[in-house]
Amino acid sequence: MTTLCHGRFMPIREPLILLAEDNEFTAETMQDYLLFHGYRVNLARNGLEVIELALSTQPDLIIMDIQMPGMNGFEATQRLRLEATTAQTPIIALTALAMSGDRERCLDAGANAYFSKPISLRQLMETIQTFLGTREKVNVYDA
Repeated sequence: MTTLCHGRFMPIREPLILLAEDNEFTAETMQDYLLFHGYRVNLARNGLEVIELALSTQPDLIIMDIQMPGMNGFEATQRLRLEATTAQTPIIALTALAMSGDRERCLDAGANAYFSKPISLRQLMETIQTFLGTREKVNVYDA
């Protein structure tokens, strides 16, 4: 995809989303959904991978599962907030945690938004678009 800028056609960089998810089915479903909507996606399976990939690729947005093996999403989010290159990167916490206080705990760790699983993919897409400043039409067949 290209756009006209100062009389030249320049490539448009599609937003990069870092998806942190250790469940194979959930990761594949979400990755396919994000790719279908035109995003580039990197996948991390634990908190350490999230930090490594976030620092090396500088994603436009991070979707962070909270319950991952090794370093969990709370700690990974807190560490990313301490890094200059990721301090302002939007982080959406996605978790099966749905107990009282879990939303506040995710937001206190540095997440910008919180969703408990199962999540509406349409609602997730609207949140992603809000953070990235894009407003594509969401397919009426989206779940």
